[in-house]
Amino acid sequence: MKTGLTIQQMAQELLRQSKAKQDYLVNTGSLSLSVTSDAPQLRVTENGLDKITPLDIRQTAHRQLGTYLGIPQKYYELMRTDAPELLAYNANYWFSQKNELRTLRTMDGCARAFLSNRYRRIDNLDIAGIVLPVLQEMEGMHFESCQLTDSRMYIKVVNTRLEAEVVPGDIVQSGIIISNSEVGLGSVSIQPLVYRLVCSNGMVVNDAQTRRNHVGRVNEASENYQLYSEKTLEADDKAFAMKIQDTVRAVVDEVRFTRVVNMMREAKDAPMNTAAVPDIVKLVSKDFHITDDESSGVLQRLIEGNDLTLYGLSNAVTRHSQDVKDYDRATALEGIGYNILSMPTRQWSRINQMAA
Repeated sequence: MKTGLTIQQMAQELLRQSKAKQDYLVNTGSLSLSVTSDAPQLRVTENGLDKITPLDIRQTAHRQLGTYLGIPQKYYELMRTDAPELLAYNANYWFSQKNELRTLRTMDGCARAFLSNRYRRIDNLDIAGIVLPVLQEMEGMHFESCQLTDSRMYIKVVNTRLEAEVVPGDIVQSGIIISNSEVGLGSVSIQPLVYRLVCSNGMVVNDAQTRRNHVGRVNEASENYQLYSEKTLEADDKAFAMKIQDTVRAVVDEVRFTRVVNMMREAKDAPMNTAAVPDIVKLVSKDFHITDDESSGVLQRLIEGNDLTLYGLSNAVTRHSQDVKDYDRATALEGIGYNILSMPTRQWSRINQMAA
């Protein structure tokens, strides 16, 4: 499992971010891009005057702006890097043709998300406030890795009291991953994970999860652009908060954990065609959307692990995730490791036959 922040470090950063964040409800007709130091900035103006300080634009907000304006992403990125003035010209024309309310999320002087006015704010600090007291009261829980990226918050917890051996000496423990996106890239998610002690691998169990979408009532404009601070947890969200707490308590479930451990044992008995190991890795990488660079790292970890089985391959993927710089992608690979482990027998047989 990729190393991130300690729970104390994450708590401090959540508090800092909660003070640095500002949300605005803006009319698209008041928006424009201007170019400063060869980089576009987002401006919110009224009668030619800036209502807020011009904002640098983070990558997620760039993608959302491009999607909203109907500019193909590849062309948007080409203009952003090679012709920012052209991007500003195109964006400003299309902004002027629209008259819609949108939610603009900002932090540290940057536009970080450009979202529908139906977007329901479920912030990281709120989720942490719901789940941390429950986790801390559960005996045997250990915070293994936490992180705050531009896209998501992650809390990964291991239950040291619930463990099993896949084979003698190969011990795995049950755990939980809780994630949330404040910028429209995913719902609140609670999923089981399995932690392998021998190499500190984390595997996210993708087929059992609770989600809460960020969609709510339509926000209406007020005389002030800023959305005034409000209690995020209204009546429906309070009910969901209780559901989150109940799910956190239930997700470390012995029956589900045993099922995954048994799946691991079965995968240990599913050998690969040893005469075509590189080809098998390539085919699996294609099927499960692993990049060429990542595939090379997986092959290296597979050879180092000296376990040429389906179980060894899934562990090679989760082990390689620790080498990936981007925490979001590393977590995605932890989920891909489970998807590989749980692939149907016929798919594994087909891959071995194709590689022969």
